[in-house]
Amino acid sequence: MKLPLSAVLLLACAAPVAFAAGGDGLTTPVRLPAYDEARASCSAPTGLQKTLVFVQDNRREFMQGVGRGLEAAARARGLGYRVDFADNDPELMIRQIDAIATDGTGAIVVAPIDPPSLAPALKNVIGAGAYVGAIVPPPATTVLNAPQYMTGKVLAEAAAEYIRTRLGGKARVVLLTHDSLQFLAPRFTAMRDTLRGLPGVTIVADISPATVDKDGGYRTMKMILLAQPSIDVVLGADTVVLGALAALRDAGKARADQFLGGIDGEREAVDEIRKGDSPYKASISLASPIFGYAMGQHAADWLEGKSIPQAMDILPRALTRDNIADYERDVADPGAVFADPTRRGSYLRMYGNICFDTRDEYIDFPWSSEAM
Repeated sequence: MKLPLSAVLLLACAAPVAFAAGGDGLTTPVRLPAYDEARASCSAPTGLQKTLVFVQDNRREFMQGVGRGLEAAARARGLGYRVDFADNDPELMIRQIDAIATDGTGAIVVAPIDPPSLAPALKNVIGAGAYVGAIVPPPATTVLNAPQYMTGKVLAEAAAEYIRTRLGGKARVVLLTHDSLQFLAPRFTAMRDTLRGLPGVTIVADISPATVDKDGGYRTMKMILLAQPSIDVVLGADTVVLGALAALRDAGKARADQFLGGIDGEREAVDEIRKGDSPYKASISLASPIFGYAMGQHAADWLEGKSIPQAMDILPRALTRDNIADYERDVADPGAVFADPTRRGSYLRMYGNICFDTRDEYIDFPWSSEAM
């Protein structure tokens, strides 16, 4: 997704400045240069605990993978570690962040449930001098995102090839979207754009489940099957597509020639693909333990006064039966991937620089490397 050139500014280096809690950060879109690992260190925050907290939205496998990576990095760097589960409750998450803003916690990573309502509390944590890593929505000292349009396109192209070669060019398609979350919407735009090029494809449902988990996917697919009892393709996040698969099986509507595909590389999705005769044919890996480990390392660097990335891409890759073994080796040992620049570069791309002294440059706009 392209921004007008007039909306794209080059990020300039800033001298250390005083920063008040609740500041606005960078609200105008900027083009971030490549991360400079050699950038000089600055001041380390004082009076903060060497503790990393993962404020987790729910217990889906993708987020559990983030937690495994964070915990491994915290252990490697001598940080305390804990998880605060919000259980899909945005008000609970706000209370959790409010408590962190005043208890001296040194670093958090958060998966926001309702980004607009959570933003003021996160700004207070940033203002207190702590590291804040956010999984997709800002504000944060480091924003983690994926090239969302590319991510959706990789999955949709795999589905389109299957429709052409295995389904005779015709398919009834369900898109289980998250269009209400603007940061993820480009992946579903890419799916629509790709499928639009196939004249025999009909999108029979294009809907956002109430919750981004298996239960949400299950309930939504049960509703769809009342009106559309024969479905050929289902696309969305792994967790909701896995729920949709359960609904298809319960209704006796699952077929080996269907194409179900998801995004996130969740373990259950990988297990389905490995079976060979499952309707689940593809998962786009975003390698959550690997980026979780990277964010944990950045949290520790921040607390030591080092310069860290302002933003980070996690690069999508389509998992197949041929490459699953290599992928599982990497996510089982994210520390080894992070330590190897070549392997790390195949999963992560880093942008910009920020440290404690320049924390007023935290990102407070919907950053994407594709918005350039």
